[in-house]
Amino acid sequence: MASPVEDIRVAVDLIVLTLRHDALNVLLVQREDEPHRGAWALPGGFIEYEEDLEDAAYRVLADEASLGSGAVHLEQVRTFGTPHRDPRGRVVSVAFMALGADLPDPERGDEVADARWWSVGELTGIDLAFDHADVLGCSVERARAKLEYTTLAVTFLPEEFTISQLRGVYESVWGTSLDAGNFHRKATRTDGFLLELEKRAAPTGGRPARLYSAGGGTTLVPPLLRSGQ
Repeated sequence: MASPVEDIRVAVDLIVLTLRHDALNVLLVQREDEPHRGAWALPGGFIEYEEDLEDAAYRVLADEASLGSGAVHLEQVRTFGTPHRDPRGRVVSVAFMALGADLPDPERGDEVADARWWSVGELTGIDLAFDHADVLGCSVERARAKLEYTTLAVTFLPEEFTISQLRGVYESVWGTSLDAGNFHRKATRTDGFLLELEKRAAPTGGRPARLYSAGGGTTLVPPLLRSGQ
């Protein structure tokens, strides 16, 4: 007889985030099979016997989100293992956050009924399958917090960007407005955050804005706080 430990299955869930129309968006798939047939859920799946967790995450990204490994920044958020979170049995899920710039519309995978981007702000009243509302909420808060003390914001941007575009990332992810002058001063004076380029953006009526690229650092000292302080 199998022991309870042997009956535990391990899965990965993907929280794929990007900015679309100046809003933080998450990729959701509509389940084609039971349990929760027809409900919207995060992309995910069970790991294979000799598969690494990160490899499983990239496989799910390819199968259900049509995204290759080079398209996103991938990092593990946490593990979810509350008993009865999945009616199929004891399932422990490792959540991975995948962030990318201007990610394309997904191509529906063979095992889902539909797949599309949702504005995080539109999800009020939408009942996600399993405990995916909690998984999503935890991951979005992780992204918001990491923007304060890491250079994660640049993963939402193309290789070359303006300070205004960078500020737009913070405003969209945090859901707030920031003082342009104060933000410019803090961002450009933070060591390792940005690299100023000897070129400007295409003109849009006024003086073309200076372009920047990622500076190669990973932490922000001092941090850029949501409070604006």
